[in-house]
This record gives sequence, C-alpha cells and structure tokens, in this order.
Amino acid sequence: MRNIKYFLLLIISFVVSSSFAQKSQHTFSLGDSVFLLDGKPFQMISGEMHYPRIPREAWRARMKMAKAMGLNTIGTYVFWNVHEPEKGKFDFSGNNDVAEFVRIAKEEGLWVILRPSPYICAEWEFGGYPYWLQNEKGLEVRSKEQQYLKAYDTYIREVGKQLAPLQVNHGGNILMVQVENEYGSYGSDREYLAINQKMFRDAGFDGLLYTCDPPADLMKGYLPGLLPAVNGDDPGKVKSLVKAAHDGKGPFYIAEWYPAWFDWWGTAHHTVPAAKYTGQLDTILAAGISINMYMFHGGTTRGFMNGANFKDGTPFEPEISSYDYDAPLDEAGNATAKFMAFRKVIEKHLPVGQALPEVPPAKPAIAIPSIKLTGSATLEDNLPKAKLSKEPLTFEDMKQAYGYVLYRAAIEGGKTGFLKINGLRDYAVVVVNGKTAGVLDRRLKQDSLLIKLPKGKVKLDILAENLGRINFGKYLLQNKKGITGKVTFNGKEVDNWKMYQYPFSNIHSVRYLANISSTQSQPSLYHGVFQLKKTGDTYLDMSKWGKGVVWINGHNLGRYWNIGPQQTLYIPVEWLKKGNNEVVVFELLQRGSDLSSLARPILDKLK
Repeated sequence: MRNIKYFLLLIISFVVSSSFAQKSQHTFSLGDSVFLLDGKPFQMISGEMHYPRIPREAWRARMKMAKAMGLNTIGTYVFWNVHEPEKGKFDFSGNNDVAEFVRIAKEEGLWVILRPSPYICAEWEFGGYPYWLQNEKGLEVRSKEQQYLKAYDTYIREVGKQLAPLQVNHGGNILMVQVENEYGSYGSDREYLAINQKMFRDAGFDGLLYTCDPPADLMKGYLPGLLPAVNGDDPGKVKSLVKAAHDGKGPFYIAEWYPAWFDWWGTAHHTVPAAKYTGQLDTILAAGISINMYMFHGGTTRGFMNGANFKDGTPFEPEISSYDYDAPLDEAGNATAKFMAFRKVIEKHLPVGQALPEVPPAKPAIAIPSIKLTGSATLEDNLPKAKLSKEPLTFEDMKQAYGYVLYRAAIEGGKTGFLKINGLRDYAVVVVNGKTAGVLDRRLKQDSLLIKLPKGKVKLDILAENLGRINFGKYLLQNKKGITGKVTFNGKEVDNWKMYQYPFSNIHSVRYLANISSTQSQPSLYHGVFQLKKTGDTYLDMSKWGKGVVWINGHNLGRYWNIGPQQTLYIPVEWLKKGNNEVVVFELLQRGSDLSSLARPILDKLK
C-alpha cells in the first residue's frame, strides 16, 4: 500500500512539474512590424547593465531598479576575457556567473537580450578579447583566419553550455542573442558573419539571432536572414533602414540608444540633461519600436579592465574606472533625475491597468573622515623572480595580461642625456638608483626623458603600466603592452634587461614595512586597517594623491589619477563590513595624506 501511495505521489509530482514547465514555456518570434511574445505584440523596453561591473551581491537590487523605471528587459554583453583569462581556462564563478545573472533577472520578471559577440567594445579591455590571442602568431580577430575561428568556437561553445538552456524557447528568459557587434563599422565580409551564425547555432543558440550596427554601417554589417537592429534615435530612419535590409519588414529594434556617454582620463565628465532625451524616448515608444538604453546602469570598470580609444588623428584615450555614464541609474545604483524623467515617459506607454512598482529609496552612504596607513613597501621590497632578456619583453611575451612590469638595466653613469623608449605602451615611471626621475605618457606622445645620471654604475628602472588595450577600430591588432621597442640612452641601445612582473592578481602576498615616510621617492604600496561601526556606500577621495590603484578587503576598486575627471573611487557597501577593513594603495607618483572617503562621488574635476 505504501508503495502504491509513493507511486501516486510521483505521478502527481510529475504532472505538476510538467504543467509548470509548460506554463513557463514561451514563444518569441518576429512579426511584420512588431515582436510577438506568445503570439501577441510585445515591445521591449530594455536597459543595458553588465554583470562584471556590478558586485554580484547587488545584481538583484539593480534589477529591481530596472523594473521600477519601467523596463521589462535588460541587455548584457558576455565578456570573453573575463571567462577565458588564459587559453583553455574558463571561469563562470562568482561575479562571472552570467547564468545566475540571467536567472535572477527571470526571478525579478525581466527578459534578457544576450550579446556574446565575442567582440564587445564596451569601453572594456581589448574590446572583450583575451590578451593571449595576441600570442597566437598570425591570428587576426574579426576575420576568417583559422586560429581565431578555432579559439572563438571553443569560447562560444562554453558560453552556450552556460546560457543556451536559458533561451525563451527552452523555458528561460533570453529573448534574443546578438551575433558580432557593430561589425559594419569594421568590415563587410558576409561569409565571416555567416560563420558567426553557424557557430552560434552549433553552440546551442537556436532561438532568434540578430545583428546591430550604427545607421551608416548597417548595410555592411547585417546578415540576410537575421534581424538587423540599429544603434540610433530617429524612428523614421530606423524603420527605413530595417525595411531596406529585411525584405521590407520589421520588427524594429534600437539595440543601443545613448542617454549620455563615457569618460576618459584628462577630459571633462560627460553629462546630458534628461530633457534632451525624454522627447526622443517618447517618440520611439509611440512608434512601437523596441529599445535598449546603453547604458541604463553603467557601474564600475574595476581592476585593470578599462579599455582605450585610439584612431588616426586623435590621441590615445584610456577610459576611467567609473562607468557612471551619466546613466539613469548612477554608479552606486541610485535613481537620478534622468531615471525619474524616463520613468514618467515609460508610464505613459504602459498597457491599460498596469502600474510600475515604487522606486526603492536611495541607498545609505557614509563618509569616513580618516583612514590611517601604517605600512609601506616599495617594489624592491617585493621583487619576484626576474625574467632575463637582451631586449625588453612585452607583457604578452611574459604571458601577463594586466598591471605593471618593472624593467631594470645597469648603465654607465656620469652623463646627462635623453632616455628614449620606443613603443611605450602606455605609461612609464623612470627611476634612477631608487629615485623617480620622471614619467612618460603615451597619451601625450611622450617617448623621451632628459635625465642626469650620477657617476658609476647606475640602476635604471622603468615601471611600465598597461593603461588598457584599445577596444575599438583598426588598431585592435596592435595592442601589445609594456616596452614594445628598443630603449636608448643618448642614442645608444640599452640592453641586458631584467623584468619583474607585478600583475597584482593577489594583493595579499605583498610584504610591508612598519614605517611610512611623508614623502615618496619611487612607486610604493601602502597598507592600512580601518574600523567601521556601520557600513554604507562610500567614495574614497584620491584627489590629493597622484596615480595608482586601490584595493578594499582584497577587491580591486580600479584606477585613480589626479588629472581627472574622476577623483573618487566607489566602494560598494557589499564589500565593506562592520569591524576591521583592509585598504591597500599602490601609488606611482606621490602619496597624499591619510585617506578619507566622501558620501558623494567626484567625477567632474580636472586638474
């Protein structure tokens, strides 16, 4: 009897779970002018937010804010260099757990637009490509070159294992998947795009695929048979372009609609009033066009993952760590005036009887008046094993992705002359016998420094920093870092180098001395512990410091540089704790006073 009851319970459980599975299945397809969700017209009102730029603990809160503004969908890139940092070594854990990011969106009632590309741009290091691609001799990104296609195929299959089961046609919430990214701005090879499409299908992405391009490049970048999306803001132009490329039909999707812009070091912070965009948003939604705001929430490009722009006629432009973007949701995840203005527009276009949830209140913020630093160390105090070479090696030669390399050579002193670094990528602090002699900055096209050498054998150190690999344009294939050419002093080549690598992937391994000097003679690390009775979001004020990186409780917050416009580093409440908290600062130029933090960011102050 007990066996019969158990069998009946199994049957009931199967029927209930099958019924739930059937109810959770949806269809998503293309109508002639609109998207169709379960056969009914559906307008995507989407906003971009990137899982690596948001602490995992805050993903759900950011999504609740998206719902509160009126979004029904979120978009995200998938970041190849995050998931395969070294060839064949994949990471989908912790903050890289993109599948969990998608699942949380489903729990919060949000659909997802997925953009694995694998090229993403996104003001992200190397446009999302892993650095090690440059070590494959002859490899060409965004091409039919076989080494690239093999690496790409391996990667996209791993992404497929994580995310293909979460497509809407498999009971998930991923509505569409983007193939490549603004390819028309780079090339026009339809055969290459068709290979992309096949790779996506082979990886399990068997739902709707689409391409996206700026208006001027759409006809070069779309693939017949896939939906072409447009990055723009003119409804009439969007519709005419899509119809021209898509057999006279829609539906119509603006894949990137820009409510502001990003920042790079040494230029003014970009802001645009909401009033400039509310009319555009109203017109687009009234025209029945689906939209993805880039960005709804930018967050922070932490660690060394910022990219850089560089093209003919413009200087090298490394992007800042804050990706606030003047977006509707600010860097910390709070609603802005732009958020409220956009919410008001979206509310006008809601279906009858539908209401938006209340906007969550702003998160508490704290100011920390003083954070005392009690330990210090030079790089000399923490020398790793050296690599030896007659000529300088690049980061890639040494299989180093990010951070710093200290190049050391011995030269005869007693002279004054020009030190020239050919192919500096990107920033260098020159140190002579333990004292800083000057800096060279690729942004300013600097490659030579006049230095006076003391008599005798001189220890010449050049600390090179990777400021971020180029993320857009034709120079993607010229992205090696460190010293990429020869070094000369007074025209004579300097050779026989020792190279010490400082990727700072494990900041806990640094050894500190107990004494701290009020001045700094060379790049140095500083350590401190501070106590908190209560936690909250806060912004570390680095305006009196020079240039460097900060870690809080082991988390790399990103770069600071007093040239601005960013003068603070955002510390998320999720990374602070009651009691003791640890801070580490790596300062390249000149340390400031003890640290402090503010309750509000400074993102708009140039030196």
